[in-house]
Amino acid sequence: MPAATLCPLTALSPLDGRYAARLDALRPLLSEYGLMQRRVQVEVEWFVALSDAGFAEFNPLSEAARGLLRGLVLRFSQADAQAIKEIEKTTNHDVKAVEYWLKQRFDKLPELKAAGEFVHFACTSEDINNTSHALMLGAARDEVLLPALDGLIATLTQLAHDQAAQPMLARTHGQTASPTTVGKEVANVAARLARARAAIAAVKPLAKMNGAVGNYNAHLAAYPDVDWEAFSRRVVEQRLGLAFNPLTIQIEPHDWMAELFDAVARANTILIDWARDAWGYISLGYFGQKTKAGEIGSSTMPHKVNPIDFENAEGNFGLANALLTHMAQKLPVSRWQRDLTDSTVLRNVGVAFGYTLLGVDGVARGLTKLSVNREALQADLDAAWEVLAEPIQTVMRRYGAANPYERLKALTRGQRITQQDILAFIDTLTEVPAAERERLKALTPAGYTGAAAALARRFEPGA
Repeated sequence: MPAATLCPLTALSPLDGRYAARLDALRPLLSEYGLMQRRVQVEVEWFVALSDAGFAEFNPLSEAARGLLRGLVLRFSQADAQAIKEIEKTTNHDVKAVEYWLKQRFDKLPELKAAGEFVHFACTSEDINNTSHALMLGAARDEVLLPALDGLIATLTQLAHDQAAQPMLARTHGQTASPTTVGKEVANVAARLARARAAIAAVKPLAKMNGAVGNYNAHLAAYPDVDWEAFSRRVVEQRLGLAFNPLTIQIEPHDWMAELFDAVARANTILIDWARDAWGYISLGYFGQKTKAGEIGSSTMPHKVNPIDFENAEGNFGLANALLTHMAQKLPVSRWQRDLTDSTVLRNVGVAFGYTLLGVDGVARGLTKLSVNREALQADLDAAWEVLAEPIQTVMRRYGAANPYERLKALTRGQRITQQDILAFIDTLTEVPAAERERLKALTPAGYTGAAAALARRFEPGA
């Protein structure tokens, strides 16, 4: 076979193939290009901060120089990234390649060229990488993942409100159970997802810039009178907008990343649960699915409208969680002061977030196609009069009737009963006041939904 040129059709990952268009928002943030841009940003901000430190050997940079440097970050292009990759062919070191690329840009201004050796001054590669990864993940979370989750929560909330009063037969252990409403079931999901979203948002990206093994050894060797911890904190917090970790080995230990990945995996698990439930409700006929002209469900069965959005979402969330779980378990573990196993794993953060975003998108697409089949819902309720055994025996308990649970069990367990069977049984309850018996006789499965409608209507994310 002839060699294949890389394109969406030959990409090994469907993230860059079949589903590439859905992940455009992540690509500039979590790709190798995105990592390079953040490395340039960190190197620039460290360099500028050094110029402001009052060193006799490094005067404060002019506004022109600062503008040129920050312009390199703002206008960082794929061509710039490719130029760094060319340098890496010689260095065989990706962070050092960034340093050399920056120094090449300094030729445009003599003051920059003169101060060139302050690029990457006293830094280990991990100083640049951990801050870069924190910036990347923070941006991907805040600019892409959280807005996607917010959109999904909003859609679920609206569906919960719209269907708050629509009765639905509930099932526990797969068997008929006390009725609920469609809106209340959806509100359950929205509430869980809102809590998971809050946990994701609450994680603080940590970063350090403290040298080869975390002790500022080289920093103090060069300038022993400088408070390097305070200096590093200012760069991390004020210039990069991250939270400072003051006590580390060579690597920032990645505990915050594990916390983030666990939180994202938890949200994904909630949505796997909902995808399966939605699939089941479609199977029961509770939900119909809107069709598109020309769209095919089965290659041989023309009638089928398959719930593929929810199925694909479940599969993509599974792939995401496999990676997220591995990263959460692996990244906080390092041999002594450092090894490179974290670097290898971190290159797949974009893959984990990509599959997560595909899953969220799948659920969102599936929800837009759903329509509530009121007739099917009502038919199921009308065929489940046995669920009224619960309220009847509870009222019997109130009035001290003998053996209420056992009597209803004998009437209903393991068998379907009719409305007439229920009415006839109620007539035998002489221990219960006549007015209460009439109230019970007026009860129907569709009318036995408790506070479900009110609970669904009042739900608001964050309330």
